[in-house]
This record gives sequence, structure tokens and C-alpha cells, in this order.
Amino acid sequence: MGELEPVPRKSTVEIVYDELRSAIMYGSLAPGEQLGEAELAGRLGISRGPLREAMQRLVQEGLLHSEPHRGLFVITLDQGDVEDVYLARLAIERAACTLVMDRNRGEAVARLTEALDHLVEAARQRDRVAMSDADQAFHEVLVSASGSPRLERMAQTLLVETRMCLNALQDTYPEPQELVEEHRRLVDAISDGEEERLLRLIEEHMTDSIERLRIP
Repeated sequence: MGELEPVPRKSTVEIVYDELRSAIMYGSLAPGEQLGEAELAGRLGISRGPLREAMQRLVQEGLLHSEPHRGLFVITLDQGDVEDVYLARLAIERAACTLVMDRNRGEAVARLTEALDHLVEAARQRDRVAMSDADQAFHEVLVSASGSPRLERMAQTLLVETRMCLNALQDTYPEPQELVEEHRRLVDAISDGEEERLLRLIEEHMTDSIERLRIP
């Protein structure tokens, strides 16, 4: 603590990638929207080279798709995609939970408790956007606490797609107190060292989300 460390420096491509990824996550670039190079380069104040490279990263990540002779488009998510996102998240987060229980549970509980506090505050204000942010941050911490960079990397795209689902189907989001209690039970299970209960709760959390987000 208190020691000066080098400040991370991002390339233009990384900055543009982060901007586009955030715009997709929050719906500023809507599902199905076409990305025009000239317009985006103008809005971002950059040349087309870094923009093209950043967009290709998003294609590889699965958040953009290419249509021959038409260009790049933000992906759209149907009911099958919604279910697939949450089932994939379940696989990753179950693995993360197992690793968390095998490693430093105390550190995980401390980090998750802090993330839960942010969720509690957002729920208190009944701010849906802040709740979604805090919900996502909680699950990012859960996967990060596993100590597996590969699980963490895989979770990142899925969490963006989760946010896209929630943007499109905001009315189905659980009540604030219900959301808080779902996450509090996860922290309690880790704190108590109850791996079987933790795995059951994370599975219920994901399957309940699929049901809530089910398109009529």
C-alpha cells in the first residue's frame, strides 16, 4: 500500500473496443443495429484502422456478426440464446464456486460482501440500472475469486450478453429485496463452507433467471 506503480496504458484499439463493448452492453448500440465505419469513426474521433481492429475483436468475441455484402451488426438474442447464455454461465460459475471453496474462502467472502453492499444500496434506491450493474459486478467478483483467468475471460462475454437480455426484458427483473436475498444466500453458503448448498443455490439462481426471462 502506498507504493507507486506504473499506470496501465491502453492502446487506441483497446479504448475503442471498451467503448463499443460498453455501448453494446448498455444498449446504446442496439441488438440488430448495423455499425457504419464512417459514422462511428467520426463519433469517436478516430481513424478507421483502430475501429476495424476493435470491431473484429468483438466479432471474435461473438458480440458482433458479419453479413456478406452488408457489414457488421450487433447480435440479437432470441429465447434459445437467453437460455444458452444462462446455462453457459451456470457451467462457468459452478466451476468457479468449486474453486472458491477449495481456495481462500475468507478473501472471497470479503470481496463478495463488498459487492453485495453495492447491490443493497442500488436496491434501496430501486435503481434498476444500478441494480443490474451491481448484480453483474457481484458475479464478476465470484468468478474472479476462483483464481482462474480462463473462467474469468469466458465469463466476460456472457455477462455482456446477460446485460443485453436484461435491457430487452427489464420488466422481468426480480424485486430489489428478492435480488439482494438471492445473492446474500450465495455469500452465506461460501462463508459457512457449505459447497453442496452453494452449488444448489447457483443452479437455482440461473434456472430461475431463465424462467423470468422467458419470452411469452
